[in-house]
Amino acid sequence: MAEESIKRILKNTIERIKPEKQEFKEVDDTIKKINSLLKKNKIKAECIAGGSYAKGTILKNDFDIDLFVRFDYAYKEKDISKILGKVLKPLKPELVHGSRDYYQLKIKNLLFEIVPVLRINDYKQAVNVTDMSPLHVNYVKKHLKKKPLLTDEIRLAKQFCKAGNIYGAESYIRGFSGHVLDLLIIYYSGFENLLMQASVWGSKAIIDPGVHLKNPLKQLNKAKTQSPLIIVDPVQPDRNAAAAISRETFEVFKQKAKEFLGKPSDQYFEIKKLCIKELKSKAKKDWLIAIKVKPLKGKEDVIGAKIMKCFEHIHKQLKKHDFNILESGWEFDKQSILYYIVKKEKLSDKVLLRGPPVKEKIGVKRFKSKHKKVFEKKGRLYVEEKRKYKSPEKLVKDLIKEDYIKQRVAKISL
Repeated sequence: MAEESIKRILKNTIERIKPEKQEFKEVDDTIKKINSLLKKNKIKAECIAGGSYAKGTILKNDFDIDLFVRFDYAYKEKDISKILGKVLKPLKPELVHGSRDYYQLKIKNLLFEIVPVLRINDYKQAVNVTDMSPLHVNYVKKHLKKKPLLTDEIRLAKQFCKAGNIYGAESYIRGFSGHVLDLLIIYYSGFENLLMQASVWGSKAIIDPGVHLKNPLKQLNKAKTQSPLIIVDPVQPDRNAAAAISRETFEVFKQKAKEFLGKPSDQYFEIKKLCIKELKSKAKKDWLIAIKVKPLKGKEDVIGAKIMKCFEHIHKQLKKHDFNILESGWEFDKQSILYYIVKKEKLSDKVLLRGPPVKEKIGVKRFKSKHKKVFEKKGRLYVEEKRKYKSPEKLVKDLIKEDYIKQRVAKISL
């Protein structure tokens, strides 16, 4: 019965998330324009489609298009980002700083990311990590040509991770990138098979699709094997393609895989936006602290990480001041939301502050200079002081005025 339910849900989901047509006229036109500009400037380079658009795994209403401008390898000593910037000047793109600078261009509802890369045939030739991207695309396209049905399976995996807020390798997410999901679907030959395997993964899972290494844990650089999931990149065997995945997102993926297989539901593929009204209903009689944040301008990974720092800082300070956080979360968007549901309980009028051990003379002197009525207990200094914050709202109001927060956002308000 569960198997029939899974098949029905997956079929309905594919119908919902698959674009009616893969091609956008604007993509072909933009590629032609860029290639024409390259030719006009006598640059030995070619613009091609990349990412999920090139692989044929793009989701419905996904309007981010990757384009690669592949420069002849003779340009390896030159600043190809700067050269590309001059070529693209008539199109008025926006410069984005990264490991190698690239450009963004908005045309109608499409956002193009135009990335300069060197044309390489082997990973050892790469000068920058972005040079590998077209090789990754070619690897996926080659396998999807043999098994075209896997294109929809990749779409399901992406939607599943997006709905679970674990999609993307950005530092503020540390989740499953599109490339990792491509490799997992190809390796396990389908989405349902991936979930079945993930539901029984241990604390660490090691996958080597190209069977390149006898012992990945020993042969890969130690820094690349810290993540709970290790995927030996079939195109670049000295790389763990899943190195960005955190323990938290790994465990969420495993848990959601178990839950879906045990009790299938469409909700595992529904992307829900945070709603203040729903959060208020969830908080009931407890405190709800909801904060609206306007991010800074810049690279998504960077500005997202800054908002995450704000979320973590406020979370830490609430706990430090003895507030019991029942639930918290945040959503990154043009208008981001941070929220904390805090247990409504009466806190004591006074708070006990712990000082240094009595044998630490410098620390003792400093502690006594800051506090009056210091007392000793079991070889350590303490002081009892009036509690500054008895409601989380007052604490958060003060926190969002601090430079630590203000420097990381464009605008913030309760």
